[in-house]
Amino acid sequence: MYQFNVRVYGLLINEHNEVLVSDEQEYGMKFTKFPGGGLEYGEGLTDGLKREFIEECNAEIEVLNHFYTTDFFVKSAFNDSQIISVYYVVKNVNPLGLNFKTKVFDFEGEGDVLQAFRWIKLDELREDDFTFPIDKYVAELLIKNL
Repeated sequence: MYQFNVRVYGLLINEHNEVLVSDEQEYGMKFTKFPGGGLEYGEGLTDGLKREFIEECNAEIEVLNHFYTTDFFVKSAFNDSQIISVYYVVKNVNPLGLNFKTKVFDFEGEGDVLQAFRWIKLDELREDDFTFPIDKYVAELLIKNL
């Protein structure tokens, strides 16, 4: 039986024309992605995204509009599931209370699961800033839409 893994991500662009990215270390690997994660059974896409932003960023967001849904096959980097990712443009309702980093993988503390957040200027954004194929594709779409 094949499993589908539905993911939902937010493209949060600040007043300086920078997009928020998440550097993470989990499952023994380091990766950079857009904030968001897996949809839980019983929740809708935008509710899942709002929950993910509260869990990851301690931030309440408003979902502005749909940006992209995966339209090509992608196998998960972590298991045998097929990834379907949905991206939305979002904005924060309140100021973000995160300790923003300027270097990649600049984690605080120790442990198996680590996370840090950075801003990347949209005019400096590159596909290579991201680890996973769908994020790379979305970065390319963002670059083309500037």
